[in-house]
Amino acid sequence: MVDPHSNTKEVYTIQFSSDVGTTPSTNANSPIKEAEYRMYGKRWLILGIFVFYSALNAAQWIQYSIIANVISKYYGVRSVFIDWTSMIYMVTYIPLIFPASYLLDLKGLRFTTIIGSFGTCLGAWIKVFSVAPNLFAVTFIGQTFAALSQVFILSVPARLAAVWFGPGQVSSACSIGVFGNQLGVAIGFLLPPMLVRNSDNIDEIGSDLRNMFITVAILTTIIFVLVLFFFSAAPSTPVSAAQAKQQEAPQEPFFNSVKALLSNWDYLKLLISYGINVGVFYAISTLLNQIVLQYYPGAELHAGRLGLMLVLSGMVGSVVSGIVLDKTHRFKETSFGLYLFSLLGMIVYTFTLNCGIAVVYASSILLGFFMTGYLPVGFEFAAELTYPEPEGTSAGILNAASQVFGIAFTSLYSIILTEVGDFWANITMCSALVVGTILTLLTKSNLKRQAAQKT
Repeated sequence: MVDPHSNTKEVYTIQFSSDVGTTPSTNANSPIKEAEYRMYGKRWLILGIFVFYSALNAAQWIQYSIIANVISKYYGVRSVFIDWTSMIYMVTYIPLIFPASYLLDLKGLRFTTIIGSFGTCLGAWIKVFSVAPNLFAVTFIGQTFAALSQVFILSVPARLAAVWFGPGQVSSACSIGVFGNQLGVAIGFLLPPMLVRNSDNIDEIGSDLRNMFITVAILTTIIFVLVLFFFSAAPSTPVSAAQAKQQEAPQEPFFNSVKALLSNWDYLKLLISYGINVGVFYAISTLLNQIVLQYYPGAELHAGRLGLMLVLSGMVGSVVSGIVLDKTHRFKETSFGLYLFSLLGMIVYTFTLNCGIAVVYASSILLGFFMTGYLPVGFEFAAELTYPEPEGTSAGILNAASQVFGIAFTSLYSIILTEVGDFWANITMCSALVVGTILTLLTKSNLKRQAAQKT
């Protein structure tokens, strides 16, 4: 464990006038205060633990849906029940985000991370004991515990980045935190089709499921132990002027912060546009197996690999977006560009599904890079628009909106897919992204956190 008071510090100095709103002067009669802010080497350990903790939870989100045909055969349930193993992540998030955000503000990062990592571990072990054709209810209970734990993960990257990283690294750190969730989704797409074979022998499927569940359970246990021993809530001193001002400000009641957020019109525009973007991604990811098998029968492995490409390209997009924000601080422009190209990627995906599997891979990479790359940008733009409100609260409400849209779009996509076909289901998603693009364009670039940092 790295000592926060060790020599592994990065120190930078900010000078500012004692008169708020004035420009620093060299005049001897104009007093200059010098503030020194430290970034501790331990921040990378904290971020690394969070990335793997987030990844192991997210890997379980799509674990069943990506092999829906195999799970349906083994447990003898209809595909709609398999869809709910994914949608339970969205449903549980909505009512729990407010108490989870309250706990994050009240108790801090360490307390909520311990709860989340324990729930993820518990859910994984319950699944180990659900391997029997008549135990779908048990496996769904395990999935529900993992889903409940997600509420202590999704809103953390923006908060963790603001608390542990300085102004030149905060957006990149947030993008790396989001990267952990995307890494887990990528694992969820890739490994289940490889580990669980589509066999006519039910016992073979059960053996493969058991091995997969045990592997995940062991890994989540390791991460839980690491969280207990090494994860800290915050450094001993603020890492930036904005963070110092936020900590010194009078603590507002939690629901006052929520009220302030929901009365901020620019934040509300971002809330809807963010929810649409993530909701479309959830719908496509959940039903990817069914879409691919409709065009390419017997291509279960390709369905998993396509999902992997969708997420891997998004991971690259997230990191690139975080670096761009740290270098330029052009939050609205970056958001609009990513949203517009997400729409174009969705259009390309819609019209190329029947053009061969190689073309589908290319369109998935294009779609994933921009659509998933938008996620950390949305968090950071929200933090700028709503400062000095807690980053965890603004990010949490963003995620709640995305869960609402995810449930609605996944259900709508499934109905249209069944009744009319995938083309019109995809056209509906394109139409939703048009609305989100317009809302992003109409959002004003009121960067309050940047202004506080420069004061």
